Amino acid sequence: MIGILLYIFYFFVKTMAGNSERTFIMIKPDGVQRGLVGKIIKKFEQKGFRLVAMKFLWPSEELLQKHYADLSSKPFFPGLVKYMSSGPVVPMVWEGLGVVKTGRVLLGATNPADSAPGTIRGDLCIQVGRNICHGSDSVESANKEINLWFNEKELVQWTPAAKTWVYED
Repeated sequence: MIGILLYIFYFFVKTMAGNSERTFIMIKPDGVQRGLVGKIIKKFEQKGFRLVAMKFLWPSEELLQKHYADLSSKPFFPGLVKYMSSGPVVPMVWEGLGVVKTGRVLLGATNPADSAPGTIRGDLCIQVGRNICHGSDSVESANKEINLWFNEKELVQWTPAAKTWVYED
């Protein structure tokens, strides 16, 4: 009996944890200025991911320095922070099975020249410095970025009616 209960618990935890992985995606100033917000959101929605948080804001240099702290020793860091604070951005949290890895695939390679057709960067941009989106590269970085940009009350817990059409039981 205990074995069955442990199996059910394991299955429940595995299923729920897999379906509730979160990633941080941010549409950069170039994506906002070019009117691409809707197209980018549509890609994630069509894939079956669930939007759980979104803002529209003009970020401070201080927030961006924290966000890109891992790049602070790179020669392009000052220019990156200056560019990212040059206009409004749309930070978002998406949830779903394998959303970190799949989100990066949807975005395409960091360098748009290396991005496959059909990806956001492959279809919508040309240069690395104007690659329209940021996406978390791991679950750990996603959690860090989500906590930097959003508080717990801003993360909406909901179940879309289409969930059973996206996920198996």
